[in-house]
Amino acid sequence: MAILPRNLSFSRQILPILAVIGVIVAAWYIISGQPDREIVEPAEQPPKAVGALADAPRVAGAGVVEPASEVIDIGSALSGLVTEVRVRPGDRVAQGEVLFRVDDRAARASLAQADAAISEARAAISEAMTAQRTARQQLDLYRSLTDPAAVSRAEVIRAEGEEAAATSRLGLARARLAAARAAAATARTETERLTVRAPIAGEILAVNIRPGEFVATQGGSSQPFIQMGDTDPLHVRIDIDENEVARVKLGAPAVISPRGAAELHVEAQFVRAEPQVVPKRSLTNSAAERVDVRVLQLIYALPESEDFRVGQQVDAFIAAKDGPTDAED
Repeated sequence: MAILPRNLSFSRQILPILAVIGVIVAAWYIISGQPDREIVEPAEQPPKAVGALADAPRVAGAGVVEPASEVIDIGSALSGLVTEVRVRPGDRVAQGEVLFRVDDRAARASLAQADAAISEARAAISEAMTAQRTARQQLDLYRSLTDPAAVSRAEVIRAEGEEAAATSRLGLARARLAAARAAAATARTETERLTVRAPIAGEILAVNIRPGEFVATQGGSSQPFIQMGDTDPLHVRIDIDENEVARVKLGAPAVISPRGAAELHVEAQFVRAEPQVVPKRSLTNSAAERVDVRVLQLIYALPESEDFRVGQQVDAFIAAKDGPTDAED
């Protein structure tokens, strides 16, 4: 029994129809798979110079926001258990204000022991001075007698020995007092070193310790215990490629934009240029970025703004020298 009717041919009629259907399906897949080529605005505007620098010679660079004092990593002079942390990120502290404390019970015990030794040495000094005074009075009395037979030579020798012994005890007691005072000063210094204070007035940027944690001065965490800095004003450290160093106009203001917010622009004032050209350390993660270069670091002061934070990356544009005339000036 035939599957197809006698008047219907597979090779002449059905196969061409299937081929046409396949071509139509393939064309639909190709058309639907084409990328959308419609022109739209980019999600992020690229950084660009504005104002007087928009059509003027300029040098571009990337930078990182930092405190005016740079970031200060706070550590501990001595190892121990953290008993108290007095600050949190964002707090403003005065110079000398306590940041955190390390367990100082051993140092305080040493200080109490040294204070007791001081009291003991003072009592020994008082006793030795009294004995010395008595021995000297007795000896002066013996020596003032006009009759040599009134006192034996043995009594005179004994009085002289007592006076010498009292003088020796007085010197020893004074030496013990000096040693006790030195021990007390050492213990007091150890106690002070276990209380970590702010070296400058500024803002707390990060706190990486908690009460109950053990802090070690050697072989511990590479992360600083506390980070702080003077954030009034903020500075930005701009890296200028060594190939562009000769073109940059030192002292000129810079136009700064936060990374990812190219529509925001502020004018930063020149502070200083670092004296040394150094290998590039601040990376922007751009695919076209060169990392095997050296850079000149320029420091600029940012105006007061809520758009910048410490550690934030920025784009910068600085006026370039126009030509030989400016270079000679």
